[in-house]
Amino acid sequence: MASSTCTTPASVAAARRPVLRRVLKALATARALRRQRIDLAALDDQMLADIGITREQAQREARRPLWDAPSYWR
Repeated sequence: MASSTCTTPASVAAARRPVLRRVLKALATARALRRQRIDLAALDDQMLADIGITREQAQREARRPLWDAPSYWR
């Protein structure tokens, strides 16, 4: 006799919650990273000098793709 597992809509939804939570967190992180890179690119030269980076470094960082996040973001 084959064993069968009973799946109810509630149990399926419960199983999907952690996946949905991870996806939403990844999207929020990507959005925050994008916003920060846009803000960095918008800084003037004096503000960039205050934080110790050049215009070229800021532009290079702003052009990085979303999946190329610093390791401390993961």
